[in-house]
Amino acid sequence: MKFSNLSYLALSVALLAHPLMAQEQKPKPAGDATSMMVVDRPTFVSVVSSANEFEIKSSELALQNASSGDLKQAAKMIIADHQKAGEKLKGILDKKEAPLPSPIVLSPKHQKMLDQLQAAKGKDFDTLYLDMQVQAHLEAIALFRTYAGSGDDQTVVGFAKETLPSLETHLSHVKMVVAKQ
Repeated sequence: MKFSNLSYLALSVALLAHPLMAQEQKPKPAGDATSMMVVDRPTFVSVVSSANEFEIKSSELALQNASSGDLKQAAKMIIADHQKAGEKLKGILDKKEAPLPSPIVLSPKHQKMLDQLQAAKGKDFDTLYLDMQVQAHLEAIALFRTYAGSGDDQTVVGFAKETLPSLETHLSHVKMVVAKQ
């Protein structure tokens, strides 16, 4: 099939006009955005419990094994904030008669990460710990944002919204330590 110059001209005009038409449409308000995924309370609590425990245990290892003072300071902050968040979540769930499991068992993923950290030494430990902290906090922030926006339990949604700034602070702090390395 051959296209004439007129066909190419018509196609070009159509392609050029399409973005212009899209620009004329009014965007939806941000509040109309729908979540990419929905997380229920049991799933949120399960993932958060393991992640929180991983953050504490890996940071305790950092206090013992890290060679950098900045890294140890970050670990102290992470331990304190995650212990506080864990206690808060435990209190919320106890009131709902849906207690956290005791002891908290790490997910296979978190256990594998912790095992890798336990085997690392010196600068390798520092690098691995920082990489894992960035990864863990990016995942936690995504989970907390998702639950804060679409959670099925408003008390736990409140916890997610309240805890999110602390997680973002941890990520920023860890990234600053990475930049100094």
